[in-house]
Amino acid sequence: MQQLLRVVAEKDLENDKRQRDYTYIERDVEHRLDGKGQVKSTEVKTYDVMEIYGEQVQRLTEKDDKPLSEKDAAKEEEKIQKVIDKRKNESEGDRKKREQKEEKDLEDGRKFVREVADAYDFKLVGTESVGGREAWVIDGEPRPGFEPHMKEAKFLSKFRGRVWIDKNDLQLARMDVECLDTISWGLFLARFHKGSRFMVEQTRVNDEVWLPLHVTAKIDVRLALLKNFDVDLEQTYHDYKKFRATAKIVSVGDVQP
Repeated sequence: MQQLLRVVAEKDLENDKRQRDYTYIERDVEHRLDGKGQVKSTEVKTYDVMEIYGEQVQRLTEKDDKPLSEKDAAKEEEKIQKVIDKRKNESEGDRKKREQKEEKDLEDGRKFVREVADAYDFKLVGTESVGGREAWVIDGEPRPGFEPHMKEAKFLSKFRGRVWIDKNDLQLARMDVECLDTISWGLFLARFHKGSRFMVEQTRVNDEVWLPLHVTAKIDVRLALLKNFDVDLEQTYHDYKKFRATAKIVSVGDVQP
């Protein structure tokens, strides 16, 4: 089971690379809940997600399912243009530093994968169909006595989860994770409380890559000295389109006739 999860996690890292070849639409829905668990406010944002010179960029296109005002749309275009200009004018030295950092981040990801495999006891509990494809269902419980080697892995013992592994591709088809205890981190001392959970579902695209389809999270958060707030988050992804590797965005704006 541990070796299987290592293989799956490594494939997921490779998927991150292939995802950069695609543009897509992301829709985020955030429900703020009151003390009784009832929705008191909702915010919806829709983004075009694209890759510009190796950097993934979000362009906000709608708020609450309505197109942006001309002013806000212009700000988004300006943001994209700044990224383009920065990369177009990037020096050779800065490019190498960026590539070295990307390689380091990838290697850190591989190290974290090994930590995850060591942090849990895995158990095969059956098979289920996910997106019309057969998948193994595997539970993971924190392993007693686990000693992390990376600081990022110290939170692993605070979670347990279930994963669905596609039998044919050995890819992560679905993941459901639950927080077992309060976790605090960051400059503003954000805290995730016991019972917070998130679920990720992926789909096979163009017979070559697995990409996000649906993400949900139920989070009970406390920020610094502020009061607790409960949030239901939902992200959906669609309209994946292959972006030719030979193409380069050199500017943004309307096409002139």
